Formats: sequence, C-alpha cells, structure tokens
Amino acid sequence: MTNDPLAPLLALTDVEAALADARAKADAAMRHRALRRNGGQVAAEVGLRAAVASAALEEHRHDLAAVRAGTVTDPVVQGALRVSEALGGLVDLWPRAPRQVLARLHVLAARGAVADADLGRLTSGAERIDALAGLVAGNERTPPLLLAAIVHAELLTLRPFAGPAGVVARAAARLTLVARGFDPRGLVAVEQGHLDREPEYVGAAGAYATGTPDGLRSWLRHYAAAVSAGADHLTQISDEVLAPLGT
Repeated sequence: MTNDPLAPLLALTDVEAALADARAKADAAMRHRALRRNGGQVAAEVGLRAAVASAALEEHRHDLAAVRAGTVTDPVVQGALRVSEALGGLVDLWPRAPRQVLARLHVLAARGAVADADLGRLTSGAERIDALAGLVAGNERTPPLLLAAIVHAELLTLRPFAGPAGVVARAAARLTLVARGFDPRGLVAVEQGHLDREPEYVGAAGAYATGTPDGLRSWLRHYAAAVSAGADHLTQISDEVLAPLGT
C-alpha cells in the first residue's frame, strides 16, 4: 500500500488533536434525534445556509431570510445555491474524475457572473490542479478532514477559475467530506464555520499560501475549528426543526 503523502502534516503541533476533536464534535452533532425523522428538512436548511455563507465569503452578503424567500437575484448567491443543490449528484464522480467535477462546479457557481466562454475553464494553476486531482482520485489513505482541508486550501490559493472560485473551493472540500464518509449526508455546515471566523479564515488561507510549516499548521487548525463550528450549527438547526414539533 502506498504511504499517505499528507501524513507528515499530522505531525505539526496540535494538528492531529484538533482534527480528532473536530471529528468527535461532528459525529456527536450527527447523532441528533431530529435527523432520525426530519433529516431531509435539516439537510435542506444546512444546504441553504451553507450556500449563503459561501457567497458571503466571496463578498456577496445577503440576508438569509431574503434568500430563502427567493428575492435575491445576485448571480453569485444563485450560483452558490446551484452548487449546493448539485453536490449530491457529484459525490460518486468526485474521487474518480476530480478535474471534471471542478469544471462542473465552476459552471454552476459562475454562470451569470463571468463570461460564458470562461465557464469551466482553468485560468491558472493547471499543473497544481493536476497534482491535486491526483491526490483526490482514489485516495482512501488520507484522513477525510485532512484531505478536505488541503483540497480547500489549494483551490483558494490557486483560484484557478474566473469569478467566484472560492465557492468552488468550499464545495470541493464538502464533496471530499461526503465522498470519504466523514459527513455522508452533507450535514455539517463548514461554510458557516468559516464565515463565523472570517478574519481567521482569510489569514489562515494566506498563511497556507506561504508553504511554511507554521502556515500549514495555521490553516489546518482553522479548518478543524470551522468544522467544529459547523457541527454547532448543525445542532442548532436540528434543535430548530424539533422545536415546532414540541419534541
């Protein structure tokens, strides 16, 4: 069996413990009793909030209630919603053809926000995208959270597509968590966790781009914190779903 190429990152100070804590928190949130009978309702709300948060991280901020009501026509918000709705159908393809999925995500995210000729087309970083695709394809060795964090950070650093490339990065990370079985129903609102800690998110992404051990550690610790915050949001949403039922 080939060794995990990302394994050395787990040796960075506090990283392995932070990822383990995030996993435990997400696992606990996914045991919420609302998910037994109302999982679809919870998943729909998580998807909506994740899309609104992802658009906000691209500086397209809108009130959640307005987006829910369908009154927001911002193309980046609409693209983030399309991406969120389409993720379930891309889970099986992601580990087999990651470059194809990235192109599809960009088409969904950027339609109406960039020229049609730019949809699904790389504008930079082709070699690193090939390397990232090689890391994702068939990778059952790297722990899911670690792989998702690296997928996310690489795409944020490269911004290989025109327009809302960050929406693509966050969606690819979510796909990784779903496809690798960490969050098979896509319930952990990691995007909201990033938005909750937005200054840290921006700073940690910049630190990752330096390629230094401290920069990598900063990003991985942030990612773990965002997953933990996303688990808290899942618990909150689940509580809200149960409340009207009086249970």
